[in-house]
Amino acid sequence: MSDGIMSKAATMEIPISSNGDTGSLPEDDGLEQDLQQVMVSGPNLNETSIVSGGYGGTAEGIIPTSTIKGSGLHQPHPSAAVGGEEVVRGIAVEKFDIVKKWGINTYKCTKQLISERFGRGSRTVDLELETQIELLRETKRKYECVLQLARALTNHFYSLVQTQHALGDAFADLSQKSPELQEEFGYNAETQKLLCKNGETLLGAVNFFVSSINTLVNKTMEDTLMTVKQYETARLEYDAYRTDLEELSMGPRDASTLCRLDAAQSQFQSHKDKYEKLRADVAIKLKFLEENKIKVMHKQLLLFHNAISAYFAGNQQQLEQTLKQFNIKLKTPGAEKPSWLEEQ
Repeated sequence: MSDGIMSKAATMEIPISSNGDTGSLPEDDGLEQDLQQVMVSGPNLNETSIVSGGYGGTAEGIIPTSTIKGSGLHQPHPSAAVGGEEVVRGIAVEKFDIVKKWGINTYKCTKQLISERFGRGSRTVDLELETQIELLRETKRKYECVLQLARALTNHFYSLVQTQHALGDAFADLSQKSPELQEEFGYNAETQKLLCKNGETLLGAVNFFVSSINTLVNKTMEDTLMTVKQYETARLEYDAYRTDLEELSMGPRDASTLCRLDAAQSQFQSHKDKYEKLRADVAIKLKFLEENKIKVMHKQLLLFHNAISAYFAGNQQQLEQTLKQFNIKLKTPGAEKPSWLEEQ
């Protein structure tokens, strides 16, 4: 974690009051969603393994749980049966510990979340980072709207090109069968054919625009927001264990309490390290995302503008030059897909 990033992140604890911001959701709905988020990661009991200690445990003593299923195909040796019972008992104990730790963690986080929501606790806030995160979420919503509209434009324009193609064929057929109007039907057929060709070229550019925006929104931005969710969970855990440590610190200092205090201090430090690491990860990802977004959108907006302008100005040469400039290749006529579909 870079010192530069951490120095910029002005982190502080702020008390939560009933007048505080509880988010854009109604309190009940927001709290329910946050509780679901806390509960979503249950204990993983499918990858448990145990070393059979006290029985000459070597590498061969590591037994995955997947191998202990059902009854055996033959009667085991008595000593083997005793060893097997010890292994099963050890696995059960380990799984119980996992469930216990998960339950304690979930309880602490749920307690902290409810305390924050109802103004009875404090939470750690990095104002600069959280402002950037909210800006990213808002930007993603707006880009999703642009993506939806661009896809609608593509679909509508594709229907137009298909209609022009059919109309051109109809004009060409009538040109051959109507000698008295052969010339008129003929140049209308040629006009529709040219419009259809230019339309397919424009669709190639618009489809490339849609593909690039889709990647930016649903891959690049989403990847950063996944790290943000991990950071927000780590922040809740950090505050939960911080609160637990503070409560223990204010209690009596007998032998039992001191032992619990040492354990709480260790757990707090572990969650603090995790929180700070993820905070640094989010800051770095936000920085790189912003740079990448500007680079991608500069190219795509230029492409979209030039292609649309050239098409509606009837400038076929400029339209084709735009596709060459951005290395967009159309599929050849007669291919299975429409010729405007861009092949990356």
